[in-house]
Amino acid sequence: MEPQVIDPTTLGKVAVLMGGRSAERDISLMSGTGVLAALRAKGVDAHAFDPAERDLGELKREGFARCFITLHGRFGEDGTVQGALELLGIPYTGPGVMASSVAMDKLMTKRIWLAEGLPTPAWRQVHSAAETRAAFEALGSPMIVKPVREGSTIGLTKVTSAEQCAAAYELAAGQDPMVMCEQFIAGDEVTCPVLGTDEQARALPVIRIVAPGGNYDYQNKYFTDDTQYLVPCGLPEGEEAAIQALVLKAFRTLGCRGWARADVMIDAASRKPYLLEINTSPGMTGHSLVPMSARATGLSYEDLCLQVLASASLDNAA
Repeated sequence: MEPQVIDPTTLGKVAVLMGGRSAERDISLMSGTGVLAALRAKGVDAHAFDPAERDLGELKREGFARCFITLHGRFGEDGTVQGALELLGIPYTGPGVMASSVAMDKLMTKRIWLAEGLPTPAWRQVHSAAETRAAFEALGSPMIVKPVREGSTIGLTKVTSAEQCAAAYELAAGQDPMVMCEQFIAGDEVTCPVLGTDEQARALPVIRIVAPGGNYDYQNKYFTDDTQYLVPCGLPEGEEAAIQALVLKAFRTLGCRGWARADVMIDAASRKPYLLEINTSPGMTGHSLVPMSARATGLSYEDLCLQVLASASLDNAA
């Protein structure tokens, strides 16, 4: 993929929003630090801005022309910051208010995908340990228990016995009062980024993830080098293109723009892909997947950051 020709001097003063107040603050700081260095290396007038430490109104007062959002999780990826930036009239990267809000809510995402005929694992929303146990009886073993509005596998448990249900529910509920149980799909775990908006949106190469013991948890995502990321993904002929098409449809169905990354499981027996969720402010750390996929097309980390920044926009541009 040829990098777009972008004059950094036309982008104005840029705030890289990082940190924030979510459970993913530490990862956000890692992402933001990388993006900030990349943009500065490309000649952008970029500055770090932590909404947990500064009032967002300062963005307007200090003359920032656009924002690169590297906030992850709630208060950054859920439409709240996007709404504030809409009111301030400052263009920002990634999907708009509604798409960000919906994508952060895994239940709402599933309902929309299902209504549009897109495949996603069976699920139940639960409100107690007893309901979690009932879901286990219905969905079977293994079952995933997770908070509805959290990311990076925080608060997630893979349940293989009814005795684990209570602890799994309590762990998830400790992160979010909304908890869901999901059918576990055994097979290949893959992810696929999307760059662009509307007809210009395109899916990047699929990455196949091979984690130690099949456990792609918080530790194996960010802090070890034991997880394998395969690009090319090595899937059977035709499967990668089918997954790219599915992810692109999932992206458009939620009204996403700019960029995002969807996680997919491929059933080992049927080879049917199932959409798990879509991340509207993807990680940009040294272990992150969007830069890895972009690099496979010849797009460097720095050029990727510049391209995403250039796509910053508003839902309600005057």
